[in-house]
Amino acid sequence: MHKNITKLLAGIACLCAFGVATPSFADAPAKTEAATTAAIAAPAVTPVPDAAAPAAAAPAPAAAAPAAAPVANKGDTSFMMISTLLVILMTIPGLALFYGGLVRSKNMLSVLMQVFMVFALVIVLWCIYGYSIAFTEKTAFFGGFDRLFLNGIWDPAKGTFAAAATFSKGVVIPEFVFVAFQGTFAAITCALIVGAFAERAKFAAVLAFVVLWFTFAYLPAAHMVWFWTGPDLITNAATSASEALKAGWIWQKGALDFAGGTVVHINAAVAGLVGAIMIGKRVGYGRESMAPHSLTMTMIGASLLWVGWFGFNAGSSLEAGDVAALAFVNTLLATAAATLSWVFGEWISKGKPSMLGGASGAVAGLVAITPAAGFVGPMGGLVIGLLAGVVCLWGVNGLKRLIGADDSLDVFGVHGVGGILGALLTGVFAAPQLGGQGIFDYVTNKMSADPYSIGHQVWVQAQAVGTTILWSALVSLVAYKLVDIVIGLRVPEEEEREGLDITSHGEQAYHG
Repeated sequence: MHKNITKLLAGIACLCAFGVATPSFADAPAKTEAATTAAIAAPAVTPVPDAAAPAAAAPAPAAAAPAAAPVANKGDTSFMMISTLLVILMTIPGLALFYGGLVRSKNMLSVLMQVFMVFALVIVLWCIYGYSIAFTEKTAFFGGFDRLFLNGIWDPAKGTFAAAATFSKGVVIPEFVFVAFQGTFAAITCALIVGAFAERAKFAAVLAFVVLWFTFAYLPAAHMVWFWTGPDLITNAATSASEALKAGWIWQKGALDFAGGTVVHINAAVAGLVGAIMIGKRVGYGRESMAPHSLTMTMIGASLLWVGWFGFNAGSSLEAGDVAALAFVNTLLATAAATLSWVFGEWISKGKPSMLGGASGAVAGLVAITPAAGFVGPMGGLVIGLLAGVVCLWGVNGLKRLIGADDSLDVFGVHGVGGILGALLTGVFAAPQLGGQGIFDYVTNKMSADPYSIGHQVWVQAQAVGTTILWSALVSLVAYKLVDIVIGLRVPEEEEREGLDITSHGEQAYHG
């Protein structure tokens, strides 16, 4: 076990070392999240003109009145609230049922309980301190405490609410909506991890690990990739450079991550893989049948994931506009393509197409298109989906055997492999010459006139991937070890054989 962990960390350390040595790419950065605030991907639309900047030809008035603060559009606000609800749907019940159907019947409720409770726990932690650390200004790696307990969003003295920036100048949404939307991202990321060590982990250990990993792995990753101070402060080359220095470390490099390829999927997958290795294989693994007990439940869960993912990806535009529509169609097309490529790949290699293959292919496509959804054109999304299906099929078969870990529900094979593939291909298909959106320049308020370099952008993407892998692995290793010392990671063998539904929760999913 320790040899496997050593090999894993040695490999990813090399990748990250090259990334750290490369100078940052801040001249024409890929836009990520502002949380004073906020965003997830630079929209390739004509932004609303800055209300505070009069036309160049007009003479300045003798005593100009202060510009009115932007007011949130009810359409954008409604769109973001619906998107937030869709992300909740894709977690509970979507992810819960997808995972629950894949385990044995004696562990069905334990998986549902873990996903449900992790979601609730992370939402509470997010509102207490998580949002503040992820999306306020402090350092390039970790935010501050200005929004601790969501302080400062509602001003009772003035009777006003704070607004969060989007990707268009002069366009905002209520900050409370942004808090809720991003909170659901944090919650589903932590819930994804439990699939890697399902059927053998102590419930208390799962909750304790999530607290540590959420605090020291997820929050820094979200801050590094998505935090910036917003588009309204960028008026010229000087302010563009100065505001970029306030952003997260990976954002400064110019990495493109529309909705969480690094922050969500790679981050969670690495944590799950480290956990699967450290906790060890299930009793009877490789000798006893561990077939899914209800592929019907898994299909329902996968379908809810697909539906909810439209909120996950399209909502990451933060506005109900053209980029949201692009992310929407990419989420539809790439997922369908990945489903086809996985099923036909399995059909060719194993002789029969399976329902499990269809559901797994859909999730693989959703994962791979996540970082690219608002940056690539539909045909780029189609190619990403087709590749994701066959590459992730290899991830849950060939790669899984090479690693030798009991990743119960193939979290790394789908979310890790799919996330890495999608993050790297984002750098390829975001190129305007391939139908992508390119890079938006907020100084000129239009697409950058600089030539788009696919090779350079893929290298920047690789740095983001390597940093995420290394940081998640290190934090996970320490967190699991601490929990093992204090609580113990694994249930006793006799409890594992009887099933966690009865032994951990005193109830059964099915009777008779």
